[in-house]
Amino acid sequence: MSKDLTCIVCPRGCRLHIDDDLNVTGNSCPRGAQYAKDELTNPKRMITSIVRVKNRENCMASVKTSVSIPKGKIFDILKEIEKVSVNAPTHIGDVVIKDVLGTGSDIIITKEIK
Repeated sequence: MSKDLTCIVCPRGCRLHIDDDLNVTGNSCPRGAQYAKDELTNPKRMITSIVRVKNRENCMASVKTSVSIPKGKIFDILKEIEKVSVNAPTHIGDVVIKDVLGTGSDIIITKEIK
């Protein structure tokens, strides 16, 4: 099950090829090789979303995962985020959900709201 990928670890966008034995070619750095192996064995993604701000009219605060999470848990995590609301003020890095669904990733605020 060989596969061709474009590396997204850095802006260089190396064209990667990974064979059945998980040998990677086309990478300019070791991070590209690790990305290709992870993408075939356990793909992960960052999530960005929004949460409601209770004490502000028509206001939302942007949030994201603190680290990449398993791709298969994206929709379950989005459902957890949908249940949450916060009060202003918010500060970048505030934790909204700690260790969401046991992934080791926190949901954190990415927008300052005064």
